[in-house]
Amino acid sequence: MAAELTAHELIAKHRPTLDQALEAIRTRAYWSPHPEHPKAYGENGSLDAAAGKAAFDALLGTRLDLGQPGTDGWVSGEVSPYGPELGVEYPHADVDVLLPAMKAGQKAWREAGAEIRAVVCLEILKRISDRTHEFAHAVMHTSGQAFMMAFQAGGPHAQDRGLEAVAYAYVEQVRTPDTAEWTKPQGKRDPLALTKQFTPVPRGIALMIGCNTFPTWNGYPGLFASLATGNAVLVKPHPRAVLPLALTVQVAREVLAGAGFDPNLVALAAERPGEGIAKTLATRPEIRIIDYTGSTSFGDWLEANARQAQVYTEKAGVNTVLVDSTANYKGMLSNLAFSLSLYSGQMCTTPQNLLIPRDGIRTDEGPKTFDEVTADLARSVDGLLGDDARANALLGAIVNPDVKARLEAAAGLGEVALASREVANPEFPDAVVRTPVIVKLDGAKPDDEAAYMSECFGPVSFAVAVDSAADAVELLRRTIREKGAMTVGAYTTDDEVERAVQEVCFDEAAQLSLNLTGGVYVNQTAAFSDFHGSGGNPAANAALTDGAFVANRFRVVEVRREA
Repeated sequence: MAAELTAHELIAKHRPTLDQALEAIRTRAYWSPHPEHPKAYGENGSLDAAAGKAAFDALLGTRLDLGQPGTDGWVSGEVSPYGPELGVEYPHADVDVLLPAMKAGQKAWREAGAEIRAVVCLEILKRISDRTHEFAHAVMHTSGQAFMMAFQAGGPHAQDRGLEAVAYAYVEQVRTPDTAEWTKPQGKRDPLALTKQFTPVPRGIALMIGCNTFPTWNGYPGLFASLATGNAVLVKPHPRAVLPLALTVQVAREVLAGAGFDPNLVALAAERPGEGIAKTLATRPEIRIIDYTGSTSFGDWLEANARQAQVYTEKAGVNTVLVDSTANYKGMLSNLAFSLSLYSGQMCTTPQNLLIPRDGIRTDEGPKTFDEVTADLARSVDGLLGDDARANALLGAIVNPDVKARLEAAAGLGEVALASREVANPEFPDAVVRTPVIVKLDGAKPDDEAAYMSECFGPVSFAVAVDSAADAVELLRRTIREKGAMTVGAYTTDDEVERAVQEVCFDEAAQLSLNLTGGVYVNQTAAFSDFHGSGGNPAANAALTDGAFVANRFRVVEVRREA
């Protein structure tokens, strides 16, 4: 365990970073304190590539004892999407013992104040950052992400999102002053005078329900937003992706103890096979905040049944790209090909439906028919993934059998413009690696509508023929309204079409990317600048990260006295 740090030392160490984060969320300019390149690590206590891999390997087949109260057994069972069993054992909690222990530390944590809580959170993030290489392997072998994506998305990008949440939490808590002197004139009589004290108080224990695909990137915003606002946090990982969040809990407990706080403010709830503890935990009266990323069905259940808690959900949507015209046809195809391929489409932001007028589109290479656009996009994907080594680096592995089943079934839904193929991974022969499938559908046919109006999570996209750009705009509106969307993209050189698409996104609250042809993709968002989701359509009831994501995790309690 690292040496203890006093409150003064933590403020001196981390206040400059907090101030930079506050400036970044104000300006929305690019900034990150966490290096994206693997070679940036290895100094000042951080693990380089070899040390990080060795640290990960040393975890395999071991018991990760977090020292939590109420441990009544041990659970394991994670199998990497690349094949190997991880063999790590985690504590199983008797929640009747663990939850009261978590609550006991909240008084001192509340009294510490917003600044101390923020810098303690930043120390947690710093120690996680120092172990980014180790965490990257943990993310890779639980999510199926290829190593470089696991390193960046599971490491610095996730840490950025955690820091962003801390910054927003701090802003909201200091919006109200700690104290105020209130004087009301009474004419000839003595004025009324009160001293008022305002204290942010936590809601209670927060439950963070992790996901399989992005355990840290999706998990850190809620975890750190709740912790920074004074709440204890119980982390319930996805059964197939426990290790990255268990390591996070381990670091958090060490930092809290070292800073003089109760380590039980952060704890892990791993589950036995088939136990399904998320529903049980979500409705306990001690749980006052829930963060969830995953299926629409369980997200809807949480919103309907966890009535005692403030529930933040990121569920599923049908992400759509409208293709009307472009001034850079090759750039458009290249950009879309990468967006469809990255992590085998296993992102909540990956485009699913490509709405293309059946009479074709205008391009800088002349008019292109619907069939030409779909064929050219298929060739672009083939070109991107033609080399198996590059394909493995982009695609990663299929995360679970359900994704593979959807991919295989999609080919029977319509005419296949691009068939999926199997890619061998020499390093991990048991990995299931598949290239995307693109299926052509007709927007006017009811049978086809049943397919494209349902989320098909994974490397499946539908090229949907529509009668016109205006019809595409209306289908886009209906899709967002009925099914939700985390992302919307559009390609057009027509000002009226652009305005119409923007109005739909304003009306239905969806994040829009226009005419991306370079190295920024519709399924990527940057912390401190981009909002992930909007909280305004069925895909999610919260945005990562805005004031609304943190402000209701605490309430302000006033104590007033006569002066």
